Amino acid sequence: MRVLLVNTSERTGGAAVAANRLMKALINNGVKAKLLVREKESSTLTVVPLPKSPMLRWRFLWERLVVFFHLHFQRKHLFEIDLANTGTDITSLPEFQEADIIHLHWINQGMLSLSDIRKILRSGKPVVWTMHDIWPATAICHLTLGCRNFMTYCHHCRLLPGKGSSHDLSSKVWERKQAMIDGENIYYVACSKWLESEAKRSKLLDGQKITSIPNPIDLHIYNRGVKTEARQRLGLPLDKKLILFASQRVTNENKGMGYLIEACRRLQDLSQVAVLILGGHAEEVVEQLPLEAFPLGYINDEHRIVDIYNATDVFVLPSLSENLPNTIMEAMACGVPCVGFRVGGIPEEIDHKKNGYVAEYRSSEDLARGIRWILTEADYQALSDNAVHKVVQNYSQHSVAMKYLDVYHQAMAFKHYRL
Repeated sequence: MRVLLVNTSERTGGAAVAANRLMKALINNGVKAKLLVREKESSTLTVVPLPKSPMLRWRFLWERLVVFFHLHFQRKHLFEIDLANTGTDITSLPEFQEADIIHLHWINQGMLSLSDIRKILRSGKPVVWTMHDIWPATAICHLTLGCRNFMTYCHHCRLLPGKGSSHDLSSKVWERKQAMIDGENIYYVACSKWLESEAKRSKLLDGQKITSIPNPIDLHIYNRGVKTEARQRLGLPLDKKLILFASQRVTNENKGMGYLIEACRRLQDLSQVAVLILGGHAEEVVEQLPLEAFPLGYINDEHRIVDIYNATDVFVLPSLSENLPNTIMEAMACGVPCVGFRVGGIPEEIDHKKNGYVAEYRSSEDLARGIRWILTEADYQALSDNAVHKVVQNYSQHSVAMKYLDVYHQAMAFKHYRL
């Protein structure tokens, strides 16, 4: 079986990480898999870039410009909206022609347009689409944050000036998406049971096949190490309890840094506690934290990231919206108990008071309570052991690859039946 995975980026973002891991998991389980990306950043032979063209950059800029226009030239929400109004036709590429399955991932920001996806669907090849967020089931947004319009018809979009209208940009893109999938069959795979449930509520995806499979993780890379040795390699203090927060951009409001700051104010009575901040713009929030903080910046070296997890006592992700965070999975694989809000797929990863703590949504008080419980009250070794066991049982490469193989076989059998 030959599978072509398609994702905008090779390395940047959670979807890129997940797509790479799935490609490796499939290869390790006998599948001939390749990953098609806009621009190749590594020397990995199974990663293929789009043909070089000055249009690649222009397509990204053109989509942003159209969004900017509809936002009345305001930057707010500029990167929360995607239109898929421009992209690259990949159906003539040799990697596409030789593939038995086309597996879409996060294809926004000028990678594929809706018309490009329509051409893929009309090619006759089975299509699987992993949903790393809700965008495939809505008009233009990646996070619904309480909006339920996608259950009937997207309009009056909260992201548009004046909350849009009955015939706004979201309604127009909704109609284009309906036309794109009309009469076609896509096997949608959500990364969490929560997102599967949300997708099944979408009027846009009526009649489509939707299931859920978690992202895989390489347990040969992400595993427990010796805490003192990891801290020595990183130059971190040996005599402190370390709280870790990680995000691609830590100033992103949806990642909840404000709630962690408030929770830390409630933990100031704990002696010898410090915070590690992993991600872009880390230095911008250091002064707001009432505890000693170490801004680690953005790091893409996996082995260094594993050291950071192993140096940590508790990982905290107070996101306001999440699918199935790779970071929680990574921390747990390294034996680090986690704390997160009861939202999205987080409660599917964290079993409350068994391998971490699930805090009430948007409650900095309960977030602090969870951190304190892990650091001072719980049986830490039991939490750590349970965290590792959860990952091994549910997110291993083999486990996830087998589930995807089942979906691939279903998609191929259905196409053959239709023919």
